[in-house]
Amino acid sequence: VTSAVVNDALADDLADFNAAVESASAHNRVAIGYLRTGNLDLALLEIDRLRQAWGAFDRRFAGKRPAAFDGVALYGPMFTGVHARLVAVDLMITMGKPDAVRQSLEAIRGDLYDLRKAAGIVVLADCVRDANAGMDALMVYDDRALDFAKPATRSDLAAKAQSYGATLTRCDGIADEAVRKIPEFRRLLDGAKASLALIPKAIETRDGDLLHRVLIELRSFDNLLAFRFG
Repeated sequence: VTSAVVNDALADDLADFNAAVESASAHNRVAIGYLRTGNLDLALLEIDRLRQAWGAFDRRFAGKRPAAFDGVALYGPMFTGVHARLVAVDLMITMGKPDAVRQSLEAIRGDLYDLRKAAGIVVLADCVRDANAGMDALMVYDDRALDFAKPATRSDLAAKAQSYGATLTRCDGIADEAVRKIPEFRRLLDGAKASLALIPKAIETRDGDLLHRVLIELRSFDNLLAFRFG
């Protein structure tokens, strides 16, 4: 067997793993989105679909790790941890605690992120998660009473905006060609970058109202990016 054939087989193994994870993750992120907007009925439907997709994924890969995860200590615990989180989801649903349900689903997203990071595997969903964290850092400045007179405030805001923009550019590069051509993906990425371009103006003019409008718009793009591609 040639090394090229072996490498192709390993790549196919990882591709199948990533596709199976995405099948479950798609339901997870939609459920999180519905919980964020208070639509519990639709969230519960997606959680049921998540549970089914995860069950199929677990049966296929829990006992057969792709070679890309050889030596990665988080592989086995990830399956155990996600199972425990899904049990917690059921409990929190019964107790009528949608915020706790969302936290458990977000934790599943984090478990997968940590596993892939430990294995050096890069996927769009993880870059989107990084972008979400960058947006969280920017939202700290959503304050109309922000003191623009402080140089540290202006420089930190500008740096965080630049960092967020760089992450969006990285996500655009990670996405495969088919995803980059999806009109919704282009609208979200390009719209966010257009909004980011207004932050230097808000800093220069010390316009808290403009900054507020830009950050709210950016948060909307960010939430939709997570809902659709995270």
